[in-house]
Amino acid sequence: MTNIDELKSTGLKATLPRLKILEIFQKGTQRHMTAEDVFRVLLEERSDVGLATVYRVLAQFEQADILSRSHFESGKAVYELNEGQHHDHLVCLDCGKVEEFYDAEIEKRQHAVAKTKGFAIADHALSLYAHCTRDKCPNRPASGHNPA
Repeated sequence: MTNIDELKSTGLKATLPRLKILEIFQKGTQRHMTAEDVFRVLLEERSDVGLATVYRVLAQFEQADILSRSHFESGKAVYELNEGQHHDHLVCLDCGKVEEFYDAEIEKRQHAVAKTKGFAIADHALSLYAHCTRDKCPNRPASGHNPA
């Protein structure tokens, strides 16, 4: 399915800004992006798409279930492609790097806890915040925290 077909299948017209933003998420090396990150890539590509348009398109993509939105420690909305498979996040407090993971045992325990409390989980988002323990973290700023 082409990007044009993908947008049309969600009820969105295939405008140039939408196509460019979708391509950034599909082909970019950064999986979790803020609106400012997307805008920065568009500026580097010398694209004529404004920041307000980026925010509007990201909201439309989230509503159309093309993107998923998370709020990590920074408080800013972070978007990623919704590929239909649940995963949780591990967020580095030093450099901001986000690692995705899935653990069947954690999933089972969450459902068991909910059940004992009289709930049935409809959806959830788990984000673990931690410090990188690697001595030479390639993502850590030069003056980064290293608790080891």
